[in-house]
Amino acid sequence: MEVQEKINKTILEKGAAYLVLIDPDEISGERLINFVHHCEKSGVDGFLVGGSLMMSDILDDVLETISSVSSLPSILFPGSVSQISSKADAILFISLISGRNAEHLIGTHVIAAPIVKKCGVEPISTGYMLIESGSKTTAEYMSGSSPIPRNKPEIATATALAAEYLGMNFVYLEGGSGAEKSVPNEMVKMVSSALSIPVIVGGGIRDSKTAREKVENGASVVITGNFFEDDNNWHLVKEFADAIHVKETVVV
Repeated sequence: MEVQEKINKTILEKGAAYLVLIDPDEISGERLINFVHHCEKSGVDGFLVGGSLMMSDILDDVLETISSVSSLPSILFPGSVSQISSKADAILFISLISGRNAEHLIGTHVIAAPIVKKCGVEPISTGYMLIESGSKTTAEYMSGSSPIPRNKPEIATATALAAEYLGMNFVYLEGGSGAEKSVPNEMVKMVSSALSIPVIVGGGIRDSKTAREKVENGASVVITGNFFEDDNNWHLVKEFADAIHVKETVVV
């Protein structure tokens, strides 16, 4: 079963899917093994791997470690063409549709496409939208594009619809790594209500209540990232998973 199909199946069965973002610069080696084991045991549905800026050269090692200790899919979340690896199960083939920087709309994709094909990694076409989060994020700075204002859900909705009509498989509403504020619930609801494809929401989600709110407002996939780079927060992974998997936590 392909990764995209697995994600859609999880959404159908659990109400939403929960993916954890792993930045190779922040977690590797024995600590990574322990974290991956803990995530799988706690109900996580898969891993995103990558970052806006990667200083280390251990992407392949991190992906091989994940696949050696877990049956969960590893999905590349590339910040650049250099973050493509045959060791992953899939790649979010993202176009930064919230910006107007042609390189991030289509330019780098032309370079990346033959590499992805040669690697045999499953591409998942994703419309990526940066949403204003209260501070300038790494993704915003590195992409050289302005985020969609958080008080303009209609702009986000129109942009997301364009992504769907262009044939993209997912839309990703992103507050950015270390975002002060998560994507507004009103925006998640308006975008999700307008689309027939799954909506991913990430950035600034630091508690299970916020994660649950995103699903209740229509998010099909929730991402958490640097919150769990702190080992002291690992015990909360299951709490997040339970909050996101709404079909499994409904009391009849």
